[in-house]
Amino acid sequence: MTDQSSLAASRKTKIRDLNDELRASKGATGMLVVTNGVQARGMEFVDQAVTAVSTFDAFDTDNDPHEEHDFGCLTLHGEKLFFKVDYFDSDLAMHSPDEADPTLTTRVLTIMLASEY
Repeated sequence: MTDQSSLAASRKTKIRDLNDELRASKGATGMLVVTNGVQARGMEFVDQAVTAVSTFDAFDTDNDPHEEHDFGCLTLHGEKLFFKVDYFDSDLAMHSPDEADPTLTTRVLTIMLASEY
């Protein structure tokens, strides 16, 4: 593996680990956004959706082609949900200059109904 390939793999692993940490912490290491459609199903559904996303581990080459664990799809009580991690600068004004650097990045985890996408 070349130095450049090694650096790219290390960067990808760092991003994936930070995204997994965000999901596992239920947004505590960044921000958590739950859409109106999910909220309309009640707090119990919201809590279950957040927990389902925090424990999601069904990543594969089809749903995670970049191996960063930044998107997923699951079904809860017959409702298809998506989750997505976005990377913003610390002011939430624009895209992060470096998704692998937690000092420069605010991660935002959004949970939505598939129909809201």
